[in-house]
Amino acid sequence: MFSKYTQTCIDLAKKAGENLKIGYNSTFEINSKSGINDLVTEYDLIAEKVITNELLILYPEHSILAEESGLNDNKSDYQWIIDPLDGTVNFANKLPIFSVSIALKYKNEIVSGCVYNPISDELFYAEKDKGSFLNGKILSVSKCNDIKTSFLVTGFPYNVNENPLNCLETFVSIVSQGIPVRRLGSAALDLCYVADARFDGYWEVALKPWDMAAGKLILEEAGGKVTHYDGSNHNFIKTSIIASNSLIHESLINLVNQ
Repeated sequence: MFSKYTQTCIDLAKKAGENLKIGYNSTFEINSKSGINDLVTEYDLIAEKVITNELLILYPEHSILAEESGLNDNKSDYQWIIDPLDGTVNFANKLPIFSVSIALKYKNEIVSGCVYNPISDELFYAEKDKGSFLNGKILSVSKCNDIKTSFLVTGFPYNVNENPLNCLETFVSIVSQGIPVRRLGSAALDLCYVADARFDGYWEVALKPWDMAAGKLILEEAGGKVTHYDGSNHNFIKTSIIASNSLIHESLINLVNQ
């Protein structure tokens, strides 16, 4: 049913997830990257190595963009986009909300993607024009069409103290209207949870391509919509994202920009 590329996403996410599961139940070293809460553990690096080493064997001509090791640019139309551990702060503090995210971009379009939470054993995956799935179950977004009764999720950047795009005021404004909002700590899972109708919408700023590449495809294939804050088509140059079940999308854009 799926291409070899989607199967590769699934296989490598599971393999990396097994390493994260081992790490989660052990002790490990934690280091900071760009800021005090921008963390990396040895298991981020182990999981990424598991994925990239296999990709180099399977598709040596493809490019790879990975969170920890950066860009290996082979000038290929195919680029693998990898977050070996999305939700490192949760992982480091033994909170079981984190994931492996792997996507494949062909030219300017994500064509395969997988997000895996090894603790809950939830495997979200999608292929362009073939739908999205959770452990074999077809995903479909929620039917909520009123922003006032919606259930939303968001996240904050590591430089939240700099308040990019007024993210603090936006959060306060939305919560002040009585709309329930959660902050889970894994953008990849946030997108998948909208795809699975657990949330109706999601917004965040200052994301990287590896945070959202796979989740974006999974949500869109489940019937959702993904744009930037200004409503323009989503790409990986701008860092803002608004994602929804599509029914509340314009209302969510208005809320975020008010």
